[in-house]
Amino acid sequence: MTQTAEYDLIRIFDAPRELVWAAWTEPERFSRWFGPATLTAPVGRISLDVRPGGVWRSTLVGEEGFEVTLDGTYREVEAPERLVFTTGDPDHPGDAPASVVTVGLTETDGKTEMRFHQYGVNTDQEHAAQAKEGWNEFFDRLAAYVKSPSLI
Repeated sequence: MTQTAEYDLIRIFDAPRELVWAAWTEPERFSRWFGPATLTAPVGRISLDVRPGGVWRSTLVGEEGFEVTLDGTYREVEAPERLVFTTGDPDHPGDAPASVVTVGLTETDGKTEMRFHQYGVNTDQEHAAQAKEGWNEFFDRLAAYVKSPSLI
């Protein structure tokens, strides 16, 4: 039996929507926030082919040679307001966790509301809670980046 879990996160960023969109879609910007604070996402280890059917990939690097690669495929790209992408292959996940992520961006008075939804397969509520906690850390880093993109 395949287990599924899903959750939503809503964040308000003190930045215009185009900057938040660029942070999701440009490797140089993506590398500044993607991943936990204990790891880096070297820009040379990021590939973002931002188009429906395009592949995204980021290798996170830590101490003592630790590496983990996250990847998936873009399903929908509507600049600068909507991204839908997979992590892993939710259509054929085998035994591995996989998911579909939807990111919606709206701008009001120079600030951007991001609505993030993740639906996972081969996962349970505990794994979803850990993923949600991880994304919240990523988004804290994203908030700091878009607030002062030239300083990070």
